[in-house]
Amino acid sequence: MKRVAIVVGAVALLVTGLFVATNAYAANLLSNPGFESGNLSGWSCTGSGSGAVTSPVHSGSYALNGNATASDNAQCTQTVTVQPNTAYTLSGWVKGNYVYIGVTGGASTWTPAASAYTKLTVPFTTGAGQTSVQVFLHGWYGTGAYNADDISLDGPGTPPTTTPPTSPTTPNTSPSPSKSPSKSPSSSPSTSPSTSQPPVTGLPKHALIGYMHASFANGSGYIRMADIPAAWDVIDLAFGEPTSVTSGDIRFNRCSVSECPNVESDADFLAAIKAKQAQGKKVLLSIGGQNGEVQLTTAAARDTFVSSVSAIIDRWGLDGLDVDFEGHSLYLNAGDSDFRNPTTPVIVNLISALKTLKAKYGTKFVLTMAPETFFVQLGYQFYGGTSNGDNRAGSFLPVIYAVRDFLTILHVQDYNSGPIWGLDGQYHTMGGADFHIAMTDMLKAGFPVANTGQTFPGLRPDQIGIGVPAAVSAGNGYVAPAVVQSAVTCLVKGTGCGSYTLRGGTSPAFRGLMTWSINWDRYYNWEFMNAQEPFLNALP
Repeated sequence: MKRVAIVVGAVALLVTGLFVATNAYAANLLSNPGFESGNLSGWSCTGSGSGAVTSPVHSGSYALNGNATASDNAQCTQTVTVQPNTAYTLSGWVKGNYVYIGVTGGASTWTPAASAYTKLTVPFTTGAGQTSVQVFLHGWYGTGAYNADDISLDGPGTPPTTTPPTSPTTPNTSPSPSKSPSKSPSSSPSTSPSTSQPPVTGLPKHALIGYMHASFANGSGYIRMADIPAAWDVIDLAFGEPTSVTSGDIRFNRCSVSECPNVESDADFLAAIKAKQAQGKKVLLSIGGQNGEVQLTTAAARDTFVSSVSAIIDRWGLDGLDVDFEGHSLYLNAGDSDFRNPTTPVIVNLISALKTLKAKYGTKFVLTMAPETFFVQLGYQFYGGTSNGDNRAGSFLPVIYAVRDFLTILHVQDYNSGPIWGLDGQYHTMGGADFHIAMTDMLKAGFPVANTGQTFPGLRPDQIGIGVPAAVSAGNGYVAPAVVQSAVTCLVKGTGCGSYTLRGGTSPAFRGLMTWSINWDRYYNWEFMNAQEPFLNALP
């Protein structure tokens, strides 16, 4: 989930009364923005062969040539100093297929095909206390080289006078990269469906699921628990975050009055949770998100995770847990190629922790997961480092497999994603019903895991939901409610599927829709809720 969402413009911000500093703009804050040094000075770039070239250029004498390959998206990053609570605009001219520009951990945009230099623009607002940002450019795995020129970060600050420090070159995970397959995979994999029975959780057959910004406002404003409409069946409190990446010590801090002036008292928050539960709603603690990287590298961290999460659940009387691990929380060590028997500590310890929590809270414990496509469906093409790729690819698969008998809902984020290879032997991209159909069908049908010789078995349909942004400001990949409904209709009834053939068959027990977020939906006058709740209720 993305705590920092796409900014919708000064007009929208004024409507909500959100104050953003509007200091006079300084000169471009980036060093070597047009690569006129003739090299990559000021930038930290991956990709063998990436560098400054004399043609094609947008202006001046040089431009960036990013050499994206099957195993590297040729990402270039630069970190600059900024001011808190301030509006900035990142822009640049790009050329090539699938070229991205954005802010690490924040807003981004992309073009699928630019045969000539095309300008991309990303407005964003820094958070409270934020003093630096990392901007990035990258291409796409297996889609060839790209060019970029005249990159600009405009806003108040001090333009660089010397080369700024470079930053780590870990790949950007929003959107999550997918990579070209080395061969065309089978379009009809054999599957071994789950035979476990649905847990007793009290959820409706088709549920509306949303995240509440419980510990921050994020530009959309704070919404009190008592003011969340009854349409929402599952409310995920975002977020529980660790005291450090490897501590396992999870803390849930409610939004401060300075950031959320209308935040309710702890007593009122607790009373509202109990009132929701009395109505049959489920309230969960969501752990991770964009900023909450959690690596359970040791048994001690695992045990601390269990005890700290239990303390939060008990403190607020919650119904369970949502695992929203992103970034580098999960990965697979070299040689760990069997998702059924993982050996990487961060995987093994997370599985053990979830099983311990399930045993502690019993049959009514609600467990949901919201991974990005990179960590699930990309495992069809690439799994860990087995294909000389990113060792995080498909890394949620062993966790899902291990807890499949008590996993309540897997609602993969069908947004902030690059193209993903589907069971029909085609790439599927965001922007239409086809993407949701193909991604969800993979979860129902199951699929071979890259080149491991193993098949990930499909889940029960009641365990499967679709995750979508509530509005254009909530994440890349937003589509109108009618498009989402078209996808669900195909999955549930088998009609309106276009050219796609369901490999997993129809799913009348399909669980429902998850959105990031309830706050953004309220900001946009409840467009998502008003369209999707009656639609879900009308499904068979």
